[in-house]
Order: sequence, then structure tokens, then C-alpha cells
Amino acid sequence: MKLKLVSAAALIAAGSLSATSAAAECGSVSITEMDWASSAVVTSVATFLMTEGYGCDVTVVPSSTVPALTSLTETGEPDILTEVWANSTPVYEPMVEAGTLIELTNVLSDGGVEGWWIPQYLADEHPELTTLEGIMANPELVGGMFHDCPTGWACDIINNNNIIASGLEDAGVERFQHGSGETLATAIASAYADEAPWFGYYWAPTSVLGKFPMAAVDLGVDYSEEAHLCNGDVDCDAPVLSPYPVAKVVTAVSTTFVDREPEVVELMKNITFTNAQMGEVLAWQDDNNASYEEAAVYFLSTYPDVWGDWINEEATEKLGALLQ
Repeated sequence: MKLKLVSAAALIAAGSLSATSAAAECGSVSITEMDWASSAVVTSVATFLMTEGYGCDVTVVPSSTVPALTSLTETGEPDILTEVWANSTPVYEPMVEAGTLIELTNVLSDGGVEGWWIPQYLADEHPELTTLEGIMANPELVGGMFHDCPTGWACDIINNNNIIASGLEDAGVERFQHGSGETLATAIASAYADEAPWFGYYWAPTSVLGKFPMAAVDLGVDYSEEAHLCNGDVDCDAPVLSPYPVAKVVTAVSTTFVDREPEVVELMKNITFTNAQMGEVLAWQDDNNASYEEAAVYFLSTYPDVWGDWINEEATEKLGALLQ
């Protein structure tokens, strides 16, 4: 079975050997690979099941949330958008209401977590830093910097508006945007290596929060849907400080795809992960310096009882060897 799964990783990375029959069985399917780890794992798992189980000719489209939604609005593609953090994307609900986008499932069954954090060792030494008020009173204790997500991510706009609303930069904490999710993660790992100050944005499920204990920073206010929606708009005239809600993280598809590939739509409705499952996969990937394709294979080999219930009878026959 291990050898079969190793070859499965190669199939995910290089394209399915069964692609020659794809046109008759399924046709062409495009799916996003958002530029963060958990989304890439979801995409790799879905790609393998679609190609090997359903005979689809799958094109993986590297993207991020806003460009992917814009592309779907303007061109009708990609067909499948997975790991859309709906709460942080103001255009998402209007697209669903307009019928441009069809929501299929919560791909993270217990939701996603976003917030502002400090390392646990810093919270233990300076408990006052677990509140935003405490950080603003002692900016030097967090290195005078807020580590933020890259430009183009939905959190970019939300965090910036929360920073404006809180007066964080006026208090002596400068916003620093990382160029990628990888450098943001590296900043946390580097801080932990030296037990150095660190303050910034992160989310779960991730291998980072699984490996490096972090304490959430209390912003001192309750969540406000109105404020959060405004903060997600680059043109928000009057930002108001609000924490992130527990995020609805979904897979959605274009309206035309629902009619074109109903069997694949049913598959994508079933593909859902708990945070614990995804966190374990991502931790394994990081520990083993593995690719997203290899992480997908790790999931397939570890959880056959989970994904075996996702697929239809014909796909079960094709993938039966992996389920034994």
C-alpha cells in the first residue's frame, strides 16, 4: 500500500495516468490552489480523487481569494474555489445571493480561526500583553512591530482597518506586511528559536499554531458584524475595531459547473476536514519537509475511512486498492 501511495503522489504532481479517458467520463475541471498550506492540501486531495476516481482532466489554478472570485465573476472560471474564508471576503455573500457562486460545503467542518497573537512565552513573562491595551502601552515589549499577512489576502484589508481603528501605529507599533505566508510563518519560528518579541496575525488550522503555542490578544471589544464587514472593504470610511469571528470556510463552485459535472459536485460537497485532521497533516508535512502532494498522500493513507465515504460507487471501485 505504501508503494501505491508513493506512486499516487507522483500522479497528483504530474497529472493522472487516466487522463486519456477523462473527456468521456468527466471532462475538464479547474480548481483553485490558494496560496496557503491547508488550501493546497485540500486541492491536492481533491485533484487526486477527481482524476483517479472520476476521470477528470484537472487544471490547478494558483490563486488567492480576491483574484479567484474576481476571475469567476468576469470569466466563469475557475470551476471550483476551495478554502474560501467567507467571513473575511465581503464580496462572497453577494455573489452567492446573485447566483454567480454556489456554496457546497464547509470544507473546514469546525471553522477557521483568525486573530492577533503573541508567543506564549511572551504572555507568560508579560501577561499584560495578552490585551491590545497592554501592547499599546508597552510597544517595545513586542518589538514595536505588527507582523501582517501579504497584500492581496482578505486579512490585509481587515487588519489594516483594525490597525487604523485602534490607533496601533500611533502607539508605536509599525505594521509590517510579509511578502508571503511562508515568510510570516518563518517569522514566528524565528521568534520562538530566540524567544524574541513577536506580535501579529495568524490563523488555524496550521502547522505553525500546532507547533508553536501562541496566546490570543484580546482586542477589548466584542465582535461586530457591521464593523467587520466595513473593515473588509478597502473603501471603508470609518473603520471600527472588531475581532475576527470564527470563520466559515467553504468550497464553492460556479453556477455552470453544477449542471456540467453533477457527480464531481457531489464529491466536493463531501470533502471536509476537521481542524484536528488538517493540523495533523500540516504538522506532518512540515516535519518531513514534504510537498503538498505528499501531504495529500499522507492524508489518503492515514484516513481511508474518512475519504472512502466521500466518493461514489464507481470511484470506490477504481480506488479500491487504496482503501484496503
